[in-house]
Amino acid sequence: MQDENVTEVRDLEWARRTFANDRFATEAAGVIIEEAGDQVCRCSMKITPVHKNAAGGVMGGAIFTLADLTFAVAANFGGRMTVSISSNISFIGACKGDTLYSTARCIKAGRSTCFYEIDVVDDLGTKIAIVTITGFVKDQKF
Repeated sequence: MQDENVTEVRDLEWARRTFANDRFATEAAGVIIEEAGDQVCRCSMKITPVHKNAAGGVMGGAIFTLADLTFAVAANFGGRMTVSISSNISFIGACKGDTLYSTARCIKAGRSTCFYEIDVVDDLGTKIAIVTITGFVKDQKF
């Protein structure tokens, strides 16, 4: 069990160090990588006034930014450089909480493409969005 905890910490440190240069997501939007592992990732984003749109709700772009970084960490985990080639977001609920959480799950991991589903919920358990992203696996390593 202790070796498993050490691996989880090392994986999280790798993810945070690697994606620190994704400054729009990490600095401007405030996305925090909470968990990183083989084909799964969890991130969070505390809602601040900068995330709000003119109507007072959370801006769709902020929600997508959270989901996009979550995909990037999950799809690139292990060093296979992967970029998104197609994405879709379906907004299904309004955020009532103070924090958004996203979880990426790999649906298909092929030799040159992958497909992920990212669920976004708020801290009250409300499902906010479902995002699907198709990625292209490049020949180069991360």
